[in-house]
Amino acid sequence: MLNTKKIRPKYITDEKGKKHSVVLSISDYQELLEDIEDLAAVAERRKETTIFHKELLKELKSDGLI
Repeated sequence: MLNTKKIRPKYITDEKGKKHSVVLSISDYQELLEDIEDLAAVAERRKETTIFHKELLKELKSDGLI
């Protein structure tokens, strides 16, 4: 997850100094997008039931995934 204290945004302002846009480095922008995608996945799966690790391994093995 991106450490927001390390982001160094640059702002685009109007003639009165009001901020209208933000310029980020490509790496910061990409990391923010990844964080948003991760948070969306967590939100979508929030109501799913949980299973024990041993059960998960058993299912993965029976499905031939491991």
